[in-house]
Amino acid sequence: MMKFHVLTLFPEMILQGLGTSILGRATENGFISIDAVNIRDFTTNKHNRVDDYTYGGGAGMLMQAQPVYDAWKSVCVSGENGTKSGKNKKPRTIYLTPQGAPFTQHMAEEFAKEEELIFLCGHYEGIDERVLEEIVTDYVSIGDYVLTGGELPAMVMIDSIARLVPGVLNNEVSAETESFHGNLLEYPQFSRPVSWMGKEVPKVLLSGDHKKIREWRLEESIKRTKERRPDLYKLYERDQACIQMLMKDKLLHIDMIELIRRGQAQILYFEKDGVLLRDKVSGAIMMTAKTKEAAGKILEENKDKIEKYNQNQDYWMFVSHQECINEIAQEVLGLKLVMGCYQSVYTRKEMLLAVKAAIVVDGQEVPIEIRSLGMEHVETVSGHYENADMSYVQGRIAHGCMYGAFAGDVLTGFVGIHEEGSSGMLEVFPEYRKCGIGKALETFIINLQLEKGYTPFGQVKEENEVSMALQSSLGLYFSKGKVYWFEKK
Repeated sequence: MMKFHVLTLFPEMILQGLGTSILGRATENGFISIDAVNIRDFTTNKHNRVDDYTYGGGAGMLMQAQPVYDAWKSVCVSGENGTKSGKNKKPRTIYLTPQGAPFTQHMAEEFAKEEELIFLCGHYEGIDERVLEEIVTDYVSIGDYVLTGGELPAMVMIDSIARLVPGVLNNEVSAETESFHGNLLEYPQFSRPVSWMGKEVPKVLLSGDHKKIREWRLEESIKRTKERRPDLYKLYERDQACIQMLMKDKLLHIDMIELIRRGQAQILYFEKDGVLLRDKVSGAIMMTAKTKEAAGKILEENKDKIEKYNQNQDYWMFVSHQECINEIAQEVLGLKLVMGCYQSVYTRKEMLLAVKAAIVVDGQEVPIEIRSLGMEHVETVSGHYENADMSYVQGRIAHGCMYGAFAGDVLTGFVGIHEEGSSGMLEVFPEYRKCGIGKALETFIINLQLEKGYTPFGQVKEENEVSMALQSSLGLYFSKGKVYWFEKK
């Protein structure tokens, strides 16, 4: 559950505004919680005043520091409504102000990674600067205009952030393919009837040809973005230029290419000598460079930026795409090598034929059915998959990215999609191996990625000959070079 705390003079405005529709249902179902804290409850003034005149003169009143601070402290105290950020770390506290950084979809994605957020809503002429310096971590604006208070901006931000929380939207795909995804605006959409006021639904959408439909939607998104948001279109053009450079060694760079295509990449550096990007979902930093010297220059120039993005994380990953980068990356960023992997890529667009698998139980053949895993499977998956802790497995299941091979109600194996988009976590339980289950799962996940318009890929350790043989049998190709995963604790 993600917790939102709002410090406000008008708690009923927050609770009424966010208590209906999708967010209301999400609250009822336990995916989010919304706690409105009345700042007036923390004033010592007998008339419940929280404001006073400003020093130095000027029009209007200013909210006083102490009531705001005490309201904030009440949220930070451990307890039923307390923050997990706890005693040694300041919780993420957002002050809604026209002086803040403009709120964007990228910012929403960043905030959605937090377990809890505190929103501070100002009123009158603002809030005493001293308490802002004491408690605020982020200053955010929803636009270059002035409102009567911070409640409406807080609700806008909570709505945008909450819909990225797993389970809030019934259709996970809708959160991935909407406006601003991959720096493109959303394509036009149509519903029944086919003809309305002399306007017809485009024929391609009635064709049933999913490939042509995807192409039409992309073309329309590009056209609409160019016309309506030339600023975003420039970013899209930069992304495409970056992809073209990475395509010179497609197999080695497929993870970076797909991150950009899927709108998950934040490009930190892009020139002819290399690319440095950040996966907005996992937080992993990925890098490719033509020479060791170029790698050193890129990392030195961007070291502060990398560390800033990861300053609130005790653990983060770095992915190098050339061995010549490894030494300089360890030296500049203080990394530890975890593993080297080959990229495996399914380069065709045609779906694979589904593989039928079965096990024998009490002399009877029981067919395998592949379906989504639920939270009841977290412990089982965590116990069998050595490379992922329980919290990671929970996150993947919550996002609808893990699938199990079931014989009736019996789980025999599983497969999933990692945060950075690679297929993996393939495991068949020992007692059910050599029944075609692994091939059925691998085929399923490849076809699932193709359905979404993605290029299916995975990463395989050099010594994992079984996995390499399986993927080769399905027509996947392997990169000549390896990618190297590092960690920093």
